[in-house]
Amino acid sequence: MIEDRLVDLLSEALRIAAPDLGIDDDLPRPELLAPRRRDHGDFATNVALGLAKRVGKPPREVAQAIADAVPSAPFLEKIEVAGPGFLNLFTTDEWLHDALREVADAGEAYGRVDPDGRRAQVEFVSANPTGPLTLGHARNAAIGDALARLLEATGWTVEREYYFNDAGGQMDRFGASVEARFLQLTGRDAQVPDDGYHGAYVEVLARDILDIEGPGLADLGDGERLLRMRAEGMARVLRWIEATLERFGVTFDVYFRESELAAKGEIEAAVERLRDAGAAYDAEGATWFRSTAYGDDKDRVVVRSNGLHTYFGADCAYLVDKFSRGFDRLLYVWGADHHGDVARVKGAAQALGYDPDAVEPLVYQWVSFLRDGEPVPMGKRSGNFIALDQLLEEVGTDAARFTLLLYSNDAAINFDIEAVKRRSMDNPVYYVQYGHARIASILAKAAREGVMLDPIENADLTLLATDAETDLLRGLAEVPELIAYAAELRAPHRVAHASQDLAARFHRFYSGCRVVSDDAELTQARLWLAAGTKQVLANLLALLGVSAPESMERADDDD
Repeated sequence: MIEDRLVDLLSEALRIAAPDLGIDDDLPRPELLAPRRRDHGDFATNVALGLAKRVGKPPREVAQAIADAVPSAPFLEKIEVAGPGFLNLFTTDEWLHDALREVADAGEAYGRVDPDGRRAQVEFVSANPTGPLTLGHARNAAIGDALARLLEATGWTVEREYYFNDAGGQMDRFGASVEARFLQLTGRDAQVPDDGYHGAYVEVLARDILDIEGPGLADLGDGERLLRMRAEGMARVLRWIEATLERFGVTFDVYFRESELAAKGEIEAAVERLRDAGAAYDAEGATWFRSTAYGDDKDRVVVRSNGLHTYFGADCAYLVDKFSRGFDRLLYVWGADHHGDVARVKGAAQALGYDPDAVEPLVYQWVSFLRDGEPVPMGKRSGNFIALDQLLEEVGTDAARFTLLLYSNDAAINFDIEAVKRRSMDNPVYYVQYGHARIASILAKAAREGVMLDPIENADLTLLATDAETDLLRGLAEVPELIAYAAELRAPHRVAHASQDLAARFHRFYSGCRVVSDDAELTQARLWLAAGTKQVLANLLALLGVSAPESMERADDDD
């Protein structure tokens, strides 16, 4: 990347200038900044400002000494001292041409790096299997999957995990609801509990159980029948969830049940580890985690007075289980209602002897789903909700994912279903996808006219000299650093914005530059620029789990 080459060049200049500046060792590694204005250069560094106090010289004098020592390089046009002591760097177009050649050579791998041995687990969605996934689960699924894709692109080996509670009060209420509907279908008198699940899907589950298992289950004893209904219902809901997620472009490597922790004695073992570390104590008949010592607002119960563990008690054991599998990073994707869990989970990791910084909860804000500006209902227990499958039927996976990933995790979203499914250029996902499809159309038309791409080594890329062409080249060249930065910040929305920006640069290029013309050499250069842009758009969309169509229609098509 050009940034690495420039930093290496500046580091060499520092080494050369060091004796005159009175520096013997411990040279800083320069950092590059993006100038606010294009006429201030392509990159800038404030390394001289940081060194000035240390060497006892004015910052501009230090900056000039560094500038004078910079070796010549084909990718650097000039370097200027500016302001209080900044160094502004102006690059040539050669590195932009090299970037296009790299795109042609790497293809789908452009912007990606090879695995480097780091292992991460991303745990997301993790909805309890009490019913279909709803609109409320959509953002979690999109963020978690995009994060996993980003990490993989930047060298991590990633395992995707879905964790769910297959016991406890919620599942008991769910099982009782399925049981009541099953009994009703067999002619027995039964009522769904007031705090149970009343959606029509519960009767669908009960009817399927009746069709497959037969009415004999109604004759089981009450406790045995409840357990059977809970298990049969849960198994079917999990199949629904898995099918919905697959449709949404999400697959998991592991589905982990909370009951596994209890069955293997891991919850008891984790509580004892906390106790041995002085982080757990007994009071009021229960066992408590001393979470206030780690920034929480109050201590938390891990084992109730009745001897049953809490959800948080299982969370502690789950931490131990995850770390025992050799992960370097544990990413949790949580909704805003889990904000209070961050301190206690990181605190538990520290108390258990792990690096709390290896635990990364990513908390996102809620999505308000609207239809033509009116709120969409969201209650699963009442049965008054829209399933994620229904959203995908209406807007499609691509539009849903792109829209949900267009915003920072810290930002709330107003997701208007009618607006998102609109196939027009004011819809961000169609704007980007249409850029890819338009390039495919250009390349196909050129081929039909007998104009084929020659090897890029034969193309004279110096002919790409207009502002629109160099601007588009620059957009391609910036992608590897952007992907690395988005992964570092755990910010997939930056990839969505980059795809928009690249599509906009292409549309400006296409509006001002005829791709196929009577000038054969210029045609080859522009065809390669178009082909490279097509590839990079596809790569960016792939990181979001969004397709890159070869052809599209839209209501306001002007081609």
